[in-house]
Amino acid sequence: MTAEPVPHWPGRMIGPVHVRSTPEGPAEQAVFVHGLAGSATNWTDLMDELKDTVTGHAIDLPGAGFSPAPADGDYSVAAHSNVVIGLLEHTGPAHLFGNSMGGAISVRVAAQRPDLVRSLTLISPALPDLLPRYGPIRVAAAAIPRLGEWVADRLRLVPVEQRITASMAMVYADMRAVHPVRLRDAIEEQRRRDELPYAGQAIVGSARGIVSEYFRRGEENLWRQAAKVKAPTLIIHGRHDRLVRPAMAKKAYRTFRQVRLVLLPTAGHVAMMEMPRVVAAEARRLISETRLGNAPLPS
Repeated sequence: MTAEPVPHWPGRMIGPVHVRSTPEGPAEQAVFVHGLAGSATNWTDLMDELKDTVTGHAIDLPGAGFSPAPADGDYSVAAHSNVVIGLLEHTGPAHLFGNSMGGAISVRVAAQRPDLVRSLTLISPALPDLLPRYGPIRVAAAAIPRLGEWVADRLRLVPVEQRITASMAMVYADMRAVHPVRLRDAIEEQRRRDELPYAGQAIVGSARGIVSEYFRRGEENLWRQAAKVKAPTLIIHGRHDRLVRPAMAKKAYRTFRQVRLVLLPTAGHVAMMEMPRVVAAEARRLISETRLGNAPLPS
């Protein structure tokens, strides 16, 4: 069996959200944004790998992890982006990381506040796709009025272990990569969240928020936002991603201004959890290039 994984980083409230941070060390800051149904702990292992390079801060988006539900009930991508901007205003300009829905949020942040984003690392970002896979279709179903709430209520009847195992089988390329401690942590966290009155609405509301982005037109469309991003950008996709088509990586490569694309042949949807050392090496390369003022070169 592999060694015990690092414990999850301690957290505190910063404004309206809960944030987990590595010990204060490097002057350069990094902010990490999780995906739908995720939390700050999705970044624990990558933050450990990068703790000598950046001081990391992983956010629990409103209604996720240990963050309370937003007072206005707004779970849109725009609302989540504003919360991330608030954290960046607290940390100062930082290297921004986003996975899945967190990638979509991070794109909007980087486009709207280039002064706060030194570099952008996107891991399987959930950018609009006209040919979504099975996983996003389930998200779309959860976004349908009344149906989403019904699905959330019914899921609570399924044993926690079964729910977590099914979720991890969807996002990991190989379930054998999940450390038993991480599996236990996820099960315990889900049990805690099942007791929260807003947990189901947080998932449904965020699902509706990301689905609405697929149909947004005009300058606020996420692909148009991506084209405005000035920060050097790294895009990482797993070839076994069951949620975001790896083919979308090519469109992203053509859209961002300064971009390097990395395709991982044995990763799924959450490469930062599956192979944090590999992702960290690519991130360090980008951060180093940013320090030197060089644009990332295609690899």
